[in-house]
Amino acid sequence: MNWQGEKVLVTGAGGFIGSHLAEQLVQLGATTRAFVHYNSSGKAGWLETSPYKPQIDAVLGDITDRDCVMKAMQGCAVVFHLAALIGIPYSYHAPVSYVNTNIYGTLNILQSARELNIERVIHTSTSEVYGTAKYVPMDEKHPLQGQSPYAATKIGADKLAEAYYFSFGLPVTTVRPFNTYGPRQSARAVIPTIITQCLYGNVVCLGALSPRRDLNYVADTVNGFIAAAENKGVEGKTINLGSGREISIGDLVQMVAHLMGKPIQVECDEERVRPVGSEVERLCASNSLANEILGWKPIFDLESGLALTIAWIQEHAEYFNRAGYLV
Repeated sequence: MNWQGEKVLVTGAGGFIGSHLAEQLVQLGATTRAFVHYNSSGKAGWLETSPYKPQIDAVLGDITDRDCVMKAMQGCAVVFHLAALIGIPYSYHAPVSYVNTNIYGTLNILQSARELNIERVIHTSTSEVYGTAKYVPMDEKHPLQGQSPYAATKIGADKLAEAYYFSFGLPVTTVRPFNTYGPRQSARAVIPTIITQCLYGNVVCLGALSPRRDLNYVADTVNGFIAAAENKGVEGKTINLGSGREISIGDLVQMVAHLMGKPIQVECDEERVRPVGSEVERLCASNSLANEILGWKPIFDLESGLALTIAWIQEHAEYFNRAGYLV
């Protein structure tokens, strides 16, 4: 696919993965529009500090507002839909907000895409929709299980995308990233939490240490999104983006501490422990389908991706809260 001059929209473009994706699209030559959640300061999230900001058309709005969504999508050929509420712990407190953003927001994208004859929609799922692994590696046929309100709303959004493909022939592809990490990720996520605590002391407070995760550097995830948009014949499909390598949170904290050269003590913070039935104990992807139909596989191994993330957080420590637990 020749991206030169292609008009694209990225929803959630002010966030972690979305900002990296918007920048990559600019580098490829796409005419890039960024849909960013409205705020009174008029700021475009992480794109505010991006060297590519002058080349990005930032549109502020609300994904739950149909008129905002329709206006932002007009004239675009490809829509990357990343806008979502993503924090699992907060979904215990505000499930209605997750339904509104993740389900109704996705419905607005799909219905607008249908009415505007958008050429391709790339919808964002999450490995959390699988729940605790029933077998590994987990392929796209693995059963879905909503172990948190967040996961349940993402299952709902995924099924809406599926329905619009089967019911209306909408050219939508669902990409399902396993745990993405890297520069700009919120301190609510486990890797920035570990790195930040290592930066400021020798005690790391975490919740459960036994869960195992398949961790993927953000540049690899972005390449997966772009590959999904570039390839024909993937409409209606759901595609895992994962490494096939798993690591426990306990081993992860030791790896980060070693890379940072910090002797640490790990303590359990009960506030960070999720309800027993809600904790996803194991995620490990099969990326065979992504490799087969997209030609995608991760480039960064965990150690090199963590080193890049540590360096970035060290250089941008002002963005990270030293004290307390962020829900």
